[in-house]
Amino acid sequence: MRELASQHRRFGCPRIHWLLEREKLVVNYKRTERIYNEMNLQIRKRKGNKKTGNVIRLPLRQPRGPNEVWSMDFVFDRLETGRNLKVFNVVDDYSKVIEGQIVDRSIRGTDLVRFFESLPTLPGFLRCDNGSEFWSSALQNWAEGKVKFDFIEPGKPTQNAYVESFNGKFRDECLNEHQFFSILQAREIISEWRNHYHEGRPHQALGMKTPKEFASEQVIELTS
Repeated sequence: MRELASQHRRFGCPRIHWLLEREKLVVNYKRTERIYNEMNLQIRKRKGNKKTGNVIRLPLRQPRGPNEVWSMDFVFDRLETGRNLKVFNVVDDYSKVIEGQIVDRSIRGTDLVRFFESLPTLPGFLRCDNGSEFWSSALQNWAEGKVKFDFIEPGKPTQNAYVESFNGKFRDECLNEHQFFSILQAREIISEWRNHYHEGRPHQALGMKTPKEFASEQVIELTS
């Protein structure tokens, strides 16, 4: 347990228990929780001016299946050289699958168009804030007849709570855990984290399944 908590420093007791249970090392959650507390492994809140990310939790209307609604947003960070780092995140509200990420110093509407054109599937709706990139003529012209936008009200990030919650996890478990010295290095680390998020990170909203496990079950259900 101590080894897993050291390896996944931002995992709490439920996810540590899931990892142990997957290896058939534990059965009873209450016993795991007792030992977890006795070992003093609780997640520590970050202090001072260190990088932080607030996770906004507000229930939204749940989509009935994958690719109905994708939420998208930007997260900002910095390289150790002081230059800006910008990450574009797109998440399926239903399956929690990361549909894609762009990692660069700057991202424009034309970059978003190229990104969406490279995807094999598009959702019914894209939920986002009123950022200039999302209102750009390049993106709006491309989206006409392909996908609808669900813009939240200005100053109401809680209306985009799914991606806000994801951004908080992404910042806490990835951005705050690494130093980035170049864009290429940042892309590599973020790609590795994305793979872990899909295959090794259980979600309470998915019944403590990983997005990959949940998505596989959905395919079986849809094709059965």
